[in-house]
Amino acid sequence: MSVADAVGRTLAELGVAYAFGVVGSGNLRVTNALVDGGVPYVGARHEMGAACMADAYSRATGRVSVLSVHQGCGLTNALTGIAESAKAHTPVLVLSGDTAAGDVRSNFFIDQDAAAAAVGAIPMRIHSARTATADAARAYRVALYERATVVLSMPIDLQDEDAPDPAAPEPVAAPTPAGPSPESVAAMVRMLSHSERPVVVAGRGAHGAREPLRALAEATGALLVTSAAGRGLFVGDEWALDIMGGFATEGAADLIRDADLLLAFGVALNDWTTRGGDLTRHAEIVQVDDRAEAIGAHRPVALGVIGDAAAVAEAVTADVRRTGAPRTRYRTPEVRERVAAARYWSDQPVDPERVDGRVDPAEAINALDRMLPLERLVITDGGNVNCYAGAHLRVPDVRGYSIPLAFQSIGLGLASAIGIGCSQPERLPVLGTGDGAFLMTSVELETAVRLGMRMVIIVFNDSAYGAEVHLFPDEVPRMGLIRFPDTDIAAIARGYGCDAMTVTSLADLDEVATWLEDDSVRRPLVIDAKITGVASWMMARDSGH
Repeated sequence: MSVADAVGRTLAELGVAYAFGVVGSGNLRVTNALVDGGVPYVGARHEMGAACMADAYSRATGRVSVLSVHQGCGLTNALTGIAESAKAHTPVLVLSGDTAAGDVRSNFFIDQDAAAAAVGAIPMRIHSARTATADAARAYRVALYERATVVLSMPIDLQDEDAPDPAAPEPVAAPTPAGPSPESVAAMVRMLSHSERPVVVAGRGAHGAREPLRALAEATGALLVTSAAGRGLFVGDEWALDIMGGFATEGAADLIRDADLLLAFGVALNDWTTRGGDLTRHAEIVQVDDRAEAIGAHRPVALGVIGDAAAVAEAVTADVRRTGAPRTRYRTPEVRERVAAARYWSDQPVDPERVDGRVDPAEAINALDRMLPLERLVITDGGNVNCYAGAHLRVPDVRGYSIPLAFQSIGLGLASAIGIGCSQPERLPVLGTGDGAFLMTSVELETAVRLGMRMVIIVFNDSAYGAEVHLFPDEVPRMGLIRFPDTDIAAIARGYGCDAMTVTSLADLDEVATWLEDDSVRRPLVIDAKITGVASWMMARDSGH
């Protein structure tokens, strides 16, 4: 058995859930070995798209996926997607061919380890034929246990060598969640005893802690909310606001801003989540995370607790219940009404801008929110329009939302929609993107069509890189660099085999309802929504104009 076959077989047996990639001579055999081992594979049209697919799949499932790329240029094409995955702590294993040892004159040669490390991934290697299966298993375990993006380089001269017949790999058991120290629990309980308006906020690191956090909030009279990365975790709880930070409604922001104690579980509390500290300025903060380096990284905290989110919540709840009866605190009838009124953007009044032949994006997305099935997967791209899909479209649960903005790149949305769609084929992916982001990566429409993936893609088309238009109003006389002629995006989509429509009025959206009625359609619907040039409500608020 060759090294390439042994590596692919080992990873399949360890439990790789899905693979995405673009195949070249440096990764063909190992990819075939994965497929032969039963791993589903999606061939993307560009390596960055494949990277985003793997990232979105693993974010939604928590399982290790593989990104398979050719050496050199295949890896560099994928680097933006790899950076996104690494910054989001996604367990993705990148299988990359590599030039033969010492072949520094090869056209494909780069320092792949340095490239991987530069974007925050962990570089690892296949060192020899003798160690190939152990090297592959080690890389898999690092990705899984450390929630890390790992780049495993496989020199092409080693791939063809004979590897010893691999023994069945040892099963990979999930690590036991780390509980808090008794001192930390006691300190949290003391702080709660003095609080009148506590709020529990959950992020990506608390995805598995829904019920323990709800129990803690109930026992302590706290409201519930999530960061963008945790959105959907508390859907259905009457004391839960939808989202904290830039995407929060103003009513939700007021309730969070009035908190006197913030219990943060698995959430970074960065400027996006806290609105630059505005939402946390009156509260003491307790930050719970299983990574010590995350504690206080963005905001000063009164107490840092290292431990698993669910384990810490369970321990504190038990102590609270032992030491006294639950208190109402923030859960008053008046606050219940405020929470219900402020939860969703789709319930907030809209002051639309009226322009002939254009739709107001907030009005359009609210209409689509009412029209589209709730069993959906919401994906938002970056840019001026990201708040429309990102905040206005309701989500069914935490697995139904993907926000690929850890690296703040635009153009990652379409491929991410395909990746999360592979994770939950029973749900309808709904992507909100701008024309600039869409045109960067529209090639992956062919991938979606080839997969027979039913999805809805809303392109908010203002014929510009809209964020820059609104961030630099003093440059209005010189906007030619970021404004473009109108593009017939519907025609482009049809060329790839999608259904498509152009929207210039709200009445045009009736065609979406007709499309949704036919469940047999297994291809994307692309909506070219010609929108007014207004700054989104988030851009207008945060840029001061």
